[in-house]
Amino acid sequence: MDAVDLGTHPGHLARRLQQAHTLLWNAMVSEETTSPQYAVLNALVEKPGIDQRTLGEQVCLDRSTITELVTRLARRGLMERVRDPLDGRRNVLKLTEEGIRLHRRLTTRAARMNHVFLAPLSAQEQIVFLDLVHRVVNAAEDLRDPGQLTRAPRDTGIA
Repeated sequence: MDAVDLGTHPGHLARRLQQAHTLLWNAMVSEETTSPQYAVLNALVEKPGIDQRTLGEQVCLDRSTITELVTRLARRGLMERVRDPLDGRRNVLKLTEEGIRLHRRLTTRAARMNHVFLAPLSAQEQIVFLDLVHRVVNAAEDLRDPGQLTRAPRDTGIA
């Protein structure tokens, strides 16, 4: 059997893309706040006072991962759980002043990092690239339906 060209395997390329992103994130944005943690901070800037389940859905993280991230961010004093004023049985999440300041700092750094990350592409290519990635990610989200994964894949003729 001959070796395959992994350059034609989207999963292999996605992993390498993630490695490049992580390298740049750690060098240019933060070594202590991860990209998923930043996504949580950002979601709470956009929608303060949401519950943990909704937050996980907002940033596309499973229940155990969002629980871990919320615990870590709360331990660092960046967010807090407070009783929902409309439903005392429910907790909602909000950023502390320190969390808001950190989000502001990281947003500036992340914008610079994204510029470097996408620099090999022209402005038009960046738009196309992001559109294509969105399409693949959105299609993958649809596959969370267990019935989708048991169906045989269609042969598209694409190599």
